[in-house]
Amino acid sequence: MTAQLETMPTDWQRALAIVAHPDDLEYGTAAAIAGWTDERREISYLLVTRGEAGIDTLDPARAAKVREREQRASAAVVGVTSVEFLDHQDGVIQYGPALRRDLAAAIRRHRPELVLTINHHDTWGGTFWNTPDHRAVGRAVLDAAADAGNRWIFPELGDRGLSPWNGVRWVAVSGSPHPTHAVEVSGGIERAVLSLLEHRTYIEALTDEDPESYCRAFIDQVTSTAADRFGGRPAVSFELFPR
Repeated sequence: MTAQLETMPTDWQRALAIVAHPDDLEYGTAAAIAGWTDERREISYLLVTRGEAGIDTLDPARAAKVREREQRASAAVVGVTSVEFLDHQDGVIQYGPALRRDLAAAIRRHRPELVLTINHHDTWGGTFWNTPDHRAVGRAVLDAAADAGNRWIFPELGDRGLSPWNGVRWVAVSGSPHPTHAVEVSGGIERAVLSLLEHRTYIEALTDEDPESYCRAFIDQVTSTAADRFGGRPAVSFELFPR
């Protein structure tokens, strides 16, 4: 019998969501974020790239502007107004000290208790291969949560006025093939659909399916899959790493 998922912690006020591309958060996580903003929790987004390599029919410079605009509109649907971009190059994000430094700096600025990111594992489960950007960013987030609290790692951040922050209590990984926790999201499903739909330019390049039908079907699949291990309640799952 498949083990049931535990309930995500609720004793926190600030979260920082760090992902590789515009739309990474909208494929499920936004349903949980909608509920959290309803509870007046502070959620900020940090995008490592602008997703400029994601639309074959658009030149990267044009795609970056479109996808940034769509991401800001998407975030607003679920009550998030703080959206930042780092401008690493889409498709070839490199895991290493430079990325860890940028993420540690963001964590020090925002001082979250909860950090959200996307699947860092090699696959999404089975043989469905994950992308290099997701793997690099997810791994770097897990490391940067610790880097942010150590004054002797990236000491130049202190010179920039970014004091160490050792207050990250959990890193929650969405889309993981090894989920441990979940959030009930019945109140956020409709906004999650609309939030994903704001990425219309990307979705129209991705599929010939009607964009709204595509979004509804995807969000339904994600929340139903988690529900099977969460008492039948619509949910979004995470692999939770306590610190």
